[in-house]
Amino acid sequence: MNDTIRTICSRRTAHSFRADPVPEDVIASALECAIRAPNHKLTNPWRFTRVGPVSRAAIVELGVRLKAERGGLSDAQLDKIRATLSSAPVLLIARQVLSDDAIRRREDYASCACAIQNMSLALWSAGVSSKWSSGAVTSDPLTYAIAGVDPAREEIIGFVWVGYAEPQPETPRRAVRDITHSIP
Repeated sequence: MNDTIRTICSRRTAHSFRADPVPEDVIASALECAIRAPNHKLTNPWRFTRVGPVSRAAIVELGVRLKAERGGLSDAQLDKIRATLSSAPVLLIARQVLSDDAIRRREDYASCACAIQNMSLALWSAGVSSKWSSGAVTSDPLTYAIAGVDPAREEIIGFVWVGYAEPQPETPRRAVRDITHSIP
C-alpha cells in the first residue's frame, strides 16, 4: 500500500485531544494542501479563520450555553462539554464564500469539503488529528459576530479542531461490496 492510500485509510476523526501544541509549519502545510482541492471554475470559495484564545473562550461558552438551553444537562455534563470544546490546541473556522448562483454554491460547497479533507489528510500524514464539526454553535449568529463573518457573504461550514488525539479512535466502515453496484 502506498503512503497516500495508507494515509487515507488510516485517518480517523478525533473527539478528544492532548494539550500538546501543533507545530506552525504543520498547520501552514495543511492549509496549503487545503487550497489545492478540486475547484470547478476556480472560484476559490474556501476561507479559514484561526481562532485565538479570546475568541475561542467566547465560542466555547456559547457552545456550552446552547447545550444548556436544550435542557436536561447537569453542571458536570456542561463542564465536560466545555472541556471537550476546549481540548484541541488549534481551532479553525471553515467558511464558504457564497455565490448568488445555486449551482455554483453547491459546487463551491463540494470544493470546500474537499479542502477540509485535504487539510485533514495533510495533518494526519504529519501525525496530527482533526475533527470537522458543525451544529448549533457553527450556525449561531453570535459565532458569526465573534468571527467577524458577514452571513450575507459567507457561510460558516464548520469548525476544524486540530491536535494530537487522545485516544486515537477506531471507526468501522462498511465493505466496499456493500455500498457499490454495477449497471449494464
